[in-house]
Amino acid sequence: MSFGLTLVALFLALAVAWRFLGAYMVAVLDGRVHWLAFVERPLYRLLKVDPESEQSWQQYSVSLLLFSGVSILVTYGLLRLQGLLPFNPQRLPAVSPALAWNTSVAFATNTDWQNYVGEQTMSYFSQMANLAVQNFFSPAVAIAVAVALIRGFARKGSPTIGNFWLDMIRSILYLLLPISFVMALVFVGEGGVQTLGGPAHVHDVLSGAAQTIPRGPVASQEAIKQLGTNGGGFFNANSAHPFENPTGLTNWLTLVLFLSIPVALTYVFGKMVGSLRQGVAVLAAMVFFFGTWTAFTTAAEKGPNPAVAAAGVLQPRGNTVGKEARFGVSSSALFGVAATQTSDGSANSAYDSFTPVGGLGLMTGMMLGEVSPGGVGSGIYTMLLYAIVAVFVGGLMVGRTPEYLGKKIGAKEVKLAAIAILVAPITVLVLSGIAVSVHAGKVAPLNSGPHGFSEILYAFTSQAETNGSAFAGLTGNTPFYNITGGIAILLGRYAVIVPVLALAGTLAAKGIVPASAGTVRTDTPMFVGLLIAVVLIVGGLTFFPAVSLGPVVEALSHGKLY
Repeated sequence: MSFGLTLVALFLALAVAWRFLGAYMVAVLDGRVHWLAFVERPLYRLLKVDPESEQSWQQYSVSLLLFSGVSILVTYGLLRLQGLLPFNPQRLPAVSPALAWNTSVAFATNTDWQNYVGEQTMSYFSQMANLAVQNFFSPAVAIAVAVALIRGFARKGSPTIGNFWLDMIRSILYLLLPISFVMALVFVGEGGVQTLGGPAHVHDVLSGAAQTIPRGPVASQEAIKQLGTNGGGFFNANSAHPFENPTGLTNWLTLVLFLSIPVALTYVFGKMVGSLRQGVAVLAAMVFFFGTWTAFTTAAEKGPNPAVAAAGVLQPRGNTVGKEARFGVSSSALFGVAATQTSDGSANSAYDSFTPVGGLGLMTGMMLGEVSPGGVGSGIYTMLLYAIVAVFVGGLMVGRTPEYLGKKIGAKEVKLAAIAILVAPITVLVLSGIAVSVHAGKVAPLNSGPHGFSEILYAFTSQAETNGSAFAGLTGNTPFYNITGGIAILLGRYAVIVPVLALAGTLAAKGIVPASAGTVRTDTPMFVGLLIAVVLIVGGLTFFPAVSLGPVVEALSHGKLY
């Protein structure tokens, strides 16, 4: 399939997902879907949850943090006991404490950062019963937060924002599990590996060479890792590995999987607040960022790699270094943008070998907050935080008290939104500054100069923005990077979620003010432009000095920025 047809087919698939998957999600989250009630109801009894009761934002937050804390502890414990557990045909030992800490935090938060080689570090049990389980839990938690915030806008005078346990369980049972099951079968049908038979041992009778080929229950994990925008690969090569991503069809389906739920959540937003135009406005801003970043990243990769050009090698097909010949340059660039502008973090090529400007595209897509369309759940609630700041700015311009969807936006709401937006940039910049100042941080990059700094900056950006992709030129499996990376992941996840839930509770308790002649409309192209400007300004002000020291300097050192 040509690149143009790939884009058209992707657009059509996402349009269908927006309308029909979005409508299905509204029904699921409203509690109108019951075809798995025979599984759902026993779970409520087991957890002692009353499906008819709702929670305040404080109770919702406590439930979420309690569940996430237990998830981290259980994941950590199973990794430390790996050598004693079944389904370990490779006879792999326990995971070290620092790596187990980083991995457990990463998978419980939808980050899936991997400071390890999957096929050499994780047993089948760890992959299936530990990490893959978190691939279901973590996106369900983010969907719950998103729908809680949407309820905050939709309700008036309400002391509650829903029930965390119901939102999470329904998201898993009715959304994530069924789609993942079907897509796992598709991946197997296309050649994805799914076996518990252990590695394959091959002996070439002609040459006498022997080879051990790692295998495992790959396809089942591949489906949920993409649908839930998790991204952690069974193999170190991730989606560049033919066992994970065997054909052009699976490569295209991967794009559909990790974009569909974030896109559909804009429909959910519009439907639940009573105006699809509001959801379309948010989606339009997301499409602008995604299209723009795809265009300039693809253009950068279609050009020559300056390091290769310096060696006198012609590059008529663009920067093919680190790209899979099965997918090509343009599709690899599209995949990279999609993976970094969601919280997926998958890779079907080596991001460290992108051109300086191509790498800049991947990095800055995360720095904007992963809002185009962002991760499952996290994309929509982050964009709504920016929308609150945008209406505040718009209200100041016209001398009116800011309103959004009939809710007056006061100092408390703006402060909560600002705190949630600034958590990740502060975390990234502080930890990157520490890393380039201490010996343990400076010795890890495989490159010196601006590219080495880019590897450090990219790593903390990816972890704080719960993405999980990497430039891969950083030796991350060290105590320093495992511990600081885990801190970045925790802050980037929960120091954002708690203010978002507080904001949901504050908004739900407010009344709805009827629109007047002076109300700034938030479903028009003008507001979409304002929202885009706010995202760009916040991202530019916080990260431009840092990227100027990395990919920008690297590009200029080769004689041009583009």
